[in-house]
Formats: sequence, structure tokens, C-alpha cells
Amino acid sequence: MGGGGAPYPCETRVDEHVRQKMASLPIPDDLVADIFLRLPTPADLIRAAVGCISFYNIITNRSFLRRFRKLHNPPLLGFLDNHRVFHPASPPHPSAPAASAVAVAADFSFSFLPGASHDWAIQDIRDGRVLLNKIHEAGIGQKGRIFEEMVVCDPLHRRYLLLPPIPEDLVNPVEDPHFTEEAYYLYQIFLLPPCDNDGEATAVEETSFRVVLMAWCETTMVAFVFSSSTRQWRAIPSLGWDTLVANLPLRGYCLFAARQYAHGCFYWMLHLCKKILVLDTRKIEFYIANPPPQAISFSFLDIAIVEAGEGRVGMFVPGVGRNGLEFYTIWRNNGGTYMQWKLEKTISVHFLHYSAGSNGKHLFIYDVESPSLGYGCFSLDFKTFQLKRVCSSKTWIPNPLAYSNFPPSILASPTIASGTQEGEKEMLEQDT
Repeated sequence: MGGGGAPYPCETRVDEHVRQKMASLPIPDDLVADIFLRLPTPADLIRAAVGCISFYNIITNRSFLRRFRKLHNPPLLGFLDNHRVFHPASPPHPSAPAASAVAVAADFSFSFLPGASHDWAIQDIRDGRVLLNKIHEAGIGQKGRIFEEMVVCDPLHRRYLLLPPIPEDLVNPVEDPHFTEEAYYLYQIFLLPPCDNDGEATAVEETSFRVVLMAWCETTMVAFVFSSSTRQWRAIPSLGWDTLVANLPLRGYCLFAARQYAHGCFYWMLHLCKKILVLDTRKIEFYIANPPPQAISFSFLDIAIVEAGEGRVGMFVPGVGRNGLEFYTIWRNNGGTYMQWKLEKTISVHFLHYSAGSNGKHLFIYDVESPSLGYGCFSLDFKTFQLKRVCSSKTWIPNPLAYSNFPPSILASPTIASGTQEGEKEMLEQDT
């Protein structure tokens, strides 16, 4: 280098040669795959796949797709109501194109299920799977009715698995549940989230699921869990009402009216005793938690549980302040089995709603009674409190459940490993 600090011409030529040589070095496929795994959305991945043939080969590799699906939650595509009507996300929602494709490709009428499709009632939706059971008239002494004829299906790929009946040796010790006109609240069946696994996802894990059935009796709450991996039911240890909640009025009336999920646990607001029933899905254990004392004075069943970040649970507690303005007090759980709550903030809102569940960062709400918004389903970001329309409707949407899945593209994969033919389960194909 010369005295003035400028490089000699030969040094410039050498540096340029090195840069050109480095630029011509190919990036290893495993490094490219790691870069693609960090793309934020499925749409970004699909756009990358059409960039060149080498990118397409990397992205369409089944092992890579399993890794991507494990790292990224499937996007919200719309809502399915209890009349089997799918309400896809509409523009300008980012999932609108994928939702439109799913609306065409999927069979939300469930015509592929055995028997008459209208005999099946939707009970739960999770990760592209829909859980249904046969509709029966419930009555005193019909214990076996709620323990039979359940099915988990994938409407996008038209696959289903009929769940076997709960074995008699598990059912017989159970007292007859007290069926009333509100029989829906006396039992629930629902899908559990996948088990945490630090290793690479396998084809079997992607198509595995678990189902829980809960019911209450005169003195006991009972629960059973089904695993698609073992194709077997097992009983969760029964809990007496006095063990859960002392002096529970009416033995759990409306216990199962509002199931919510956050960070590996399901929550039920016990309206009459102002407690929270919690099911830890990792341990398959129940326990009772206490809400913030200030929450007890409000409409307890309208409380919404969400994920507040850092593994903590948040709570939206609605109330009515001056001039009838609705507001939320935001509480955050500081940890511990019995939930030590801390007031985060109070916000004013200008809409009324009914909760339609949550998927972590977003609370889903519907039937917003505001002239400026109209009917439809919305998502409320827990951090920013921004309200975003997901879909519109000319009328009230009955009991919508959020449907999330990867769109029917290179990312789509069946979520059910087996199908049935005349009641006999058989493997349709193995995703390897």
C-alpha cells in the first residue's frame, strides 16, 4: 500500500479475484435448507420454491417439509361453524389466497364419512383435523351413548379414523352421568395438541393425535384419553368433586361450557364457584386455580385465556365502565400452580364480542355488534390490541371454530394416517 493509503493496483486485482471466487462458491444444500426454515410464512416458502429447480428440490423434500411444519404453526384459514359452513379468510387478510384454495379443495360437508353426514356433530378442530361424534338423544340411564361413535377426520385430504369404543372395563365403573336439557355441558370431547418433541418430526408423529372425553357424574368427574399411536383408550384418574371444589353447587352445572387453551393447558371457568379447572396436557393431570379476585365480579364465562409470552398465561377480563363503555383488564400469570396474577393494563374498546378461542398470540372473536364492523370473525392481537377482520358474514355465525392448516400446495400433508372402509381401518399410505 502506498504512503497515501491507496491500495496498489495489484492488490485491487487480487481482492477482486478473491471476491469473484467467493461469489462463485456454491452454498451447501443443508445451509440453504436452514435459511428456508427461517422464512416466516408458508407463502414465502412457496415463492422461494419457484425461484429455481435447486430450491424446489430442497423445499419439496419430505424431511424438510416435516421440519418446516414442526417449526411453524399452520396459518389461520377461516372458521367452520356448527352447520358445516366454512367461512374462509377474505382480503385483505394475508391468508385469503390459501383460504380460497382450501374452500375449493376441502370437503367441509363431510360427505366422505360413513353414514349420513348430518348425523355427525362437530366437536373440535385442531391442526387441520376435525373431531365429530354421532348425534344421539341423551337421557337417564344412557351411559354408553356418549362413549361411542367418534371420528377424527382431515377434510382437506378426505381421510378419517373411526375411534374404537371406550372399553367396558373402563366405562363400567363410571356412574351414569346426569343428563338434562343442557346435555352438551355434561360431557366434552376434544383434541389435544401434539406432544413436544425436540427431535426431528417423523411421518408417524405428523399424523398422530390424541382425544380426550370428559364427563361428570353425581360425585365424580371422569376423563379418558385416546392415542392414535396405540389405538387405545386409557382412563385419567377420577377426581371427586369435593377434591376439586368443595361444596360445588349443582355438582358442576355448566362446567364444560367454555373450554380454552394456552401453553399446554386447557382451562374451564367454573362459573358458580368462581374457580378455574385446569388440565395439564403434558402430565394429563387436573388441578384447580384461582382467578384474580377482581375478575370474580364480572361475567365469569366471558373471560378469555391467551398466551402472554415467555410461557405465561394472560387473561382478558371484560367489564363495563362509565357510560356503558366496555373495557378489558389484562392480567398476567406470574407462574406457579395456583396462578399468581398481576394486573398489566386496562384498555377501552368500542365493540362487543363473543370469544371463538385463540391460537396463542391472537384472540378470535365474532358477532361484533358495531355498525362500522358488521358481522364476521376477527382476530385481536394480544400485544398490540389491534383488531383485524378475518372474514365477513351477512348474518350471525353460529358457534364458529377456528380452522388452521397448511394450504393445499407443496406444504400440505395428510393429518390422518389411516382411513376406514366399511368400518375396518386400513392404511391408505405412509408418508415417508
